[in-house]
Amino acid sequence: MKNQSQQNPYKNAQRFADVTKEFIIAGNIQRAKRCLQKAESIFVSGNQQVRNAISNVYVYSVSSFMEVHRCSIRSLFPESLNNEYLQQINTSGD
Repeated sequence: MKNQSQQNPYKNAQRFADVTKEFIIAGNIQRAKRCLQKAESIFVSGNQQVRNAISNVYVYSVSSFMEVHRCSIRSLFPESLNNEYLQQINTSGD
């Protein structure tokens, strides 16, 4: 039987975002990039619920953190995640 956290992609996306941010804080950009690549892979291959979790939780959390700390999002985010980020910032301005 799966426990609750394995069944909740939103909580998993937040935990993964927290790990990614910890790597950025520690200056371990290579590991952060690997996390972002893995998130991209999960986003591309996931079902709609997983895609929503990655977009609405992971991308939002990591991009907000990077903006506050003046990190270059464009150079770190893979293509699909960058597109989700751009969609979020363009939607928020409406």
